[in-house]
Formats: sequence, C-alpha cells, structure tokens
Amino acid sequence: MIPVQNKVDLKPYNTFGLEVTTRYFAEIFSESDFIALQQTDVYKTTRHLIIGGGSNILLLNDFDGLVIKNCIKGITSTAQADGSLLVKAGAGEVWHDFVLFTIEKGWAGLENLSLIPGCVGASPMQNIGAYGVEIKDCFYELEALHVKTGEKRIFSKQECRFGYRESIFKQEEKGNYFITSVTFALKREAVTNTSYGAINDELNKMGVQQPGIRDVSQAVINIRRSKLPDPLITGNAGSFFKNPEVNKEVYERIREKHENVVAYPLSNGKVKLAAGWLIENCGLKGYERHGAAVHAKQALVLINKQNATGKAIYELSAFVMQTVFDTFGVELEREVNIIT
Repeated sequence: MIPVQNKVDLKPYNTFGLEVTTRYFAEIFSESDFIALQQTDVYKTTRHLIIGGGSNILLLNDFDGLVIKNCIKGITSTAQADGSLLVKAGAGEVWHDFVLFTIEKGWAGLENLSLIPGCVGASPMQNIGAYGVEIKDCFYELEALHVKTGEKRIFSKQECRFGYRESIFKQEEKGNYFITSVTFALKREAVTNTSYGAINDELNKMGVQQPGIRDVSQAVINIRRSKLPDPLITGNAGSFFKNPEVNKEVYERIREKHENVVAYPLSNGKVKLAAGWLIENCGLKGYERHGAAVHAKQALVLINKQNATGKAIYELSAFVMQTVFDTFGVELEREVNIIT
C-alpha cells in the first residue's frame, strides 16, 4: 500500500513558500507506486495535483484533494552510433542537479539551462528555455502513465507539440499524464551556444576566451544569481509571465515612442517583446502590495516579499497585466500554473 498522509502543509513543496495545506498527500518513487496509488479510494474519489519541485505553481487556497509528489529518481545513458548519447532521467530528479551531472560527465546540450528551478518531469511540460536554448532542442522522448487507466505511453518530440513555453501537456493532455522519465539526446562534443549577448559579456568578465560547456553553465549561473531571487530565501516561481509575441505593426508603434524596447524578431514574422522590459517601463519594478511584489532586479519575477497569500500574488499579477495593456496595448500571459 502507498502511504497517503492527511492534512499536509505544502509550504515546503511550493517555491512561493505559501502557507497552504492539502487534504491528502502521497509521494511516488516508481511507476508501480503510481499504479498502486490509483487503486486507492482516495485517488478514485478526489481531484489530483501532481507536483515535482513546486516551482511553477501558484496555490490560491488550501487544496481540497490529493497532492501527488513525483519523487522518481535515476539517470542512465546509452551511446548512439553517431556518437551522441541518450540520457534518461527520472522525472523526480532536481533539474539543476541533473544539468550539473551531465556537465560533469562532459555531455553537452543542457548547459544554457543551468539553475532553472524545478524537476526533470516538468521540463518538457512547458518546454523550459533560457539563453537561446529550449528543451525541444535536445529532447528525445518521455515516458508517462495515464492518470485514469495507468496505461504507459512514450511521447516522441513531435507528439509533444512543443511551442514557446508550451506542449501538449499544457493543452489537450493537461492533467492526463504522470510523467515518469525524460530522455535527452546529448553530445560528447559540441559547439557552445553563446548567442545571447549576456552570456558573452559574462564570459568576458570571467576571462574566458574559448568557453566549454562548464564555462557557459557557470556564466548562466552567475547571470541568474545576479538577477533572480533565491526561492529558499524569497518565495518566487521564476519568470511569472511569458514574453509576448506581437505583430510588427504593434512593435513599430511601441518603438516609435521607445527606441530602447527590447525585442527579438521571430521566424514567423512576429516580434517577441521582453515582458520584463514592458513591466519595468510601466514603473512597476519593485512595486509592492499586500506582501507581494514585483522583483526590484527583474520585473518578470513576482515575489512573496512578506507573508503574501496566493490570492495577493495573483491579484498583483492581474494588476501588472492590466497596467501593461493600458500602457502598451500588449496582453501578457501568465507562465505560472494557477491552482484554485
């Protein structure tokens, strides 16, 4: 039998550090654990919330259901004929620890994604990305169990339907699968990706002229630590909003008044705007209300500054979205999952 706990404090399990509880709580360490949990009355009669590191959720209330924490660990690798490696990681592995593990092994591909909070299982759900790299760039496949039938399914890259911070698991299959492992196609020899200027600037500060994957990883870590709050100290979920994609007419209209607008042209003809720039140029950097605040160093991040509730953080996000729309005519979208 899988032990199911009653009335569990979720503060240690969400990076906002919100003081909320769940009616039931269970930890899963293997596929067989999940199958066994499915047979329990608690699972059959209550709603579920599957979590990993709890780094991309905002809980608005106590959760009247079953929170299932994915704790599946393990890392294996298989050499391919072309010299690449297929590296399979349990969904409960801490993402940053996994990235550091691959770097220690000399396996390239994930170094630009260093220090992103959360667990491996969440990485394909929202196609995490940073500094010119997304999960889809090195994703091979994942294994998952259906939450109703327990049937095991392997999803290929194509079947995951990756988009900007999107996948099939945030759309038509949302909440339908319990991811057990993710496999990545990594390289033993690779050209590092330093296309984002901030990485090159940091590498110059570090005195590195010919960077390897370890150097790129350290540069990313340095940049993130300089801008982003540590969730162990200040509750947050990293980037709260997606960078919006707009048509060129909207971009040009904004650029007429703001020549320094931070934007990136896309292959689809649209332009991606930096949400952090938009928020900052609404004068909201450091703005605080009811214990929640816009981070003073990175406006893309909302923080639990002083015992804020989930509702207070949500209301702050709504205020930010409305202010950006009123100022620039651009609609922001939350990246964080809102749990009611």
